[in-house]
Amino acid sequence: MRAALVVAFMAAALAAHAETIRIATWHLELDRRGPGLLLRDIRRGDDPRLEAIAGVIGAVAPDVLVVQGVDYDLRLRALAALRDRIAEAGPYYSHLFARRPNSGWPTGLDMDGDGRRGGPRDAQGYGRFSGQGGMAVLSRYPLDEAAAVEFSAMPWRDLPDALLPRWPDGRAFPSQEAQAMQRLSSVAHWAVPVMLGSGPLTLLTFHATTPVFDGPEDRNGRRNADELRFWQLYFDGAFGPAPAGRFAIIGDANLDPERGEGRRGAIRALLDDPRLRDPLPGRATVEWEATGPLRVSYILPSADLTVAGAGVYWPEEGAPGHGAAVTAGPHRLVWVDLALD
Repeated sequence: MRAALVVAFMAAALAAHAETIRIATWHLELDRRGPGLLLRDIRRGDDPRLEAIAGVIGAVAPDVLVVQGVDYDLRLRALAALRDRIAEAGPYYSHLFARRPNSGWPTGLDMDGDGRRGGPRDAQGYGRFSGQGGMAVLSRYPLDEAAAVEFSAMPWRDLPDALLPRWPDGRAFPSQEAQAMQRLSSVAHWAVPVMLGSGPLTLLTFHATTPVFDGPEDRNGRRNADELRFWQLYFDGAFGPAPAGRFAIIGDANLDPERGEGRRGAIRALLDDPRLRDPLPGRATVEWEATGPLRVSYILPSADLTVAGAGVYWPEEGAPGHGAAVTAGPHRLVWVDLALD
C-alpha cells in the first residue's frame, strides 16, 4: 500500500510540473441521410441529442476532441456549427480539422458483391452520400494542417499481407476490378500534429468499419482487422516516417478484444504493442441492445507519455449528468489526461 501511495504521489507531482492536456474521443452518431441535413438540424436548435452532447462535452471539457459520425462538407460549416453549439455549454474550439472521408465516396462498381451498383455499401466506405459519417478534430490548441498526413487514399491491397476477401472458389471478392479500386480506410486514417508549448503531440486517428453486415467472405471483418493493423505497420516504417514519440492512437476501432464479432486478435495485438499504453483496460465505451457493453473506442498514448488520468464518461444512474449521457446516444466519451514535459 505504501509503495502504491508513493508512486501515486510521484505521478501527481510530475503532472503538477508538466503541461497537462486532456484529449478525448467520441462517436457522436450525428450523421444524417442527406447532405446539409446535419447543418440544418444544428441551426434549428431543437434536437435534444445535440443539447445532451454539448452538455457532456462541457462536463468533461477536453482540450482536444476527436469525433466520429459527423457529416463532412467542404467548408466545414456543419462542424463549425457544432463547435459553436458546444461552446454554449463548454469549451470553444478555435481550431478545426477535417478532410473528405472515404465514407460515401462513389466508386461506380459493385463493391459488396450483391450484383448491384450505387448502394451505400458500394462506396469506398459505407455511406449514402459523399461525406456521410465523417470524422473531425476540434482543438483549443493550433493544429499543424500543413504537416498533417492522410493515408486514406491507400489501396487496401497495398497493405503488406492484406486480408483481402475471396469467393469460395478463390476468386477476388467481389472482383479484381473492385479490389484494385478499394481503399483500406473505410472512413480515414490521419496523423494530425497538435502544437503545444512543449512541442507537438501527434494524433493518429481513424474510424474503422464495423466487422459485421457482410457474408461468409468476411469482407468487413477482414477490412476492420487490417485498418487496425495499419498502425503497427506505420510504426514499423512501412508507410514513411512515423513519429518517434509523443503520439496517441485515438478513435473508434469498432472491435472489442474479448466480446462481440470480429477478428479480435487485431485489437489485442494493438493493445499489447510495447510502443503504446492502455490507460483504460476493460472499460466499455458503448452499449447496444443487441450486444450489451463493448469496448470499441480507444485512446492509446505512446509509451513515452505520462498518463495523469483517464476515464469513460458515464455517470451512475441518478447522478448528475447521467440523463444527458443516456440521451446523447449509446457511445460514451473517452478521455485521457497527458502530462507533457
